[in-house]
Amino acid sequence: MSARPVSVLIGALGGEGGGVLTDWIIAAAASCDLPVQSTSIPGVAQRTGATTYYIEIYPTPWRELGGKRPVLALAPGIGDVDMVVASEFLEAGRAIAGGFVTPDRTLLIASTHRSHAIAEKMATGDGRFDTARLTGAVDKNARSHVLFDMDAAATAARAMINSVMLGAIAASGGLPISAEAFEAAIRAGKSSDANLRGFRAGFEGAGRGAAMLDASSALAAGSASVSPPPPYPPPQAGEGRVGDAGETPAVPGDLESEAARFGTAADIVTEGLRRLVDYQDLTYARLYLVRLAPIAEADARAGAQGRLVREVARHLALRMSYEDVIRVAQAKIAPERIARIVAQMGARPGESVAIVEFLKPGIAEMCSVMPSFIARPIIAMAERRGWIDKLHWGMEVKTTSVSGYLRFLLLARLRRFRPRSHRYNQEQVAIEAWLALIAAGAAKSCALALEIAECARLIKGYGDTLKRGAANYAAIERQVIQPILAGTIAPSRGVDAIASARVAALADPEGDSLAKCLAEIAQMSDADGPSSRRRGERSG
Repeated sequence: MSARPVSVLIGALGGEGGGVLTDWIIAAAASCDLPVQSTSIPGVAQRTGATTYYIEIYPTPWRELGGKRPVLALAPGIGDVDMVVASEFLEAGRAIAGGFVTPDRTLLIASTHRSHAIAEKMATGDGRFDTARLTGAVDKNARSHVLFDMDAAATAARAMINSVMLGAIAASGGLPISAEAFEAAIRAGKSSDANLRGFRAGFEGAGRGAAMLDASSALAAGSASVSPPPPYPPPQAGEGRVGDAGETPAVPGDLESEAARFGTAADIVTEGLRRLVDYQDLTYARLYLVRLAPIAEADARAGAQGRLVREVARHLALRMSYEDVIRVAQAKIAPERIARIVAQMGARPGESVAIVEFLKPGIAEMCSVMPSFIARPIIAMAERRGWIDKLHWGMEVKTTSVSGYLRFLLLARLRRFRPRSHRYNQEQVAIEAWLALIAAGAAKSCALALEIAECARLIKGYGDTLKRGAANYAAIERQVIQPILAGTIAPSRGVDAIASARVAALADPEGDSLAKCLAEIAQMSDADGPSSRRRGERSG
């Protein structure tokens, strides 16, 4: 037995049928009379962890082994994997990082679409993994590769992605198994019609010349690139598009005329108005324009040529449409969101689909929709007794049921009472204070005002995410922005100081990096202080 086993490592996400894919390969190998063995390492469900499957296939049929039994391994060895199959591009990156993809041996088959990890979604800034780095890693580490968007192929074929992956495996020729054997394995199982459609879509997708380009060419063609952000930021993960009718709300002509007065920022201002009409009402949208007027004047005085008002308009629209319980409820029952989920599930017309939402509100979230005179004493008592971060209520709400839908609808209808809520009052005070700092910064320099405006990126979401971001922003304001405006730190040096602090806070929401950065800024300020005084004494 001079031949060695062919080793296959499969990385999939929870719910994608990685186990079924493994069973198909095992069945196909067995039908070809090939010795085969598989093991699985189940991970955390859905996107919080990888579920891996390992298969070894001996390429010589049993009948030719003369009673001998090959020794097959139970786990992959670093540098000893012939084929790595990944259902998502970052899963391919995990395999590369683990050392399982090597340039002398490994064929990498991967889908180029992204299903963002929890860590990417939780990041205070843009936490998406750099796709260019993944592309470079594929080029550097794989002997050869088959890359295309298997998720799109599965959707088009109305099939699960595991069948598309099997089609790509068959087309690659990397296993000693014929396509007919794979098809026979599919026919022996459930949902064979849909799975055969997916198999053929994967076979064709892997075989097309465009799909066989090197990774960088495939990404350049748009198969897995991360598109640059549009002029107006899309909703954050989990936020969705909201509105009673599920359509982009119209902006009255008088508001559009007022938006046009903002010159080069008119497009951003118009989008902000649409967002705020959708979020609350016309009165709230008009408040947006009122708040932008002094910024436009400061922009003109500073000679910023619209840069300042454009950035502030973008961040102000996001800050004014903050996430609260009402906003989440609106998003959960938005008709277009439900339609998108149904389409992703591949449900046929008239086929029932159940959607269950998992929620874990705490005391702060509950109090956020209450009037301040009720919310304040409850929050104060909870903080004194240490309950504020410990008490949460886990909920499972089926939005496709009458009772579940009505629960969210009731919360969404609280929108008209939002201006009386505790969270609303807190947010408006914070927004006005932020705008005042921007105006004060603009009096010193446009660059300083822009950096203060950018600090709004730290404040988003709700719950722990909001709490951490707001605390980091408050630290930067107290230790950097206020000293700059007071003259303790020179504006020219202060611009870099704010930028450094903001980047540190975005990179590490827990605050450790920010604390180090603020300590360095404080040392720099202390070092400058005596020198400045000595220069003042000499000039006197």
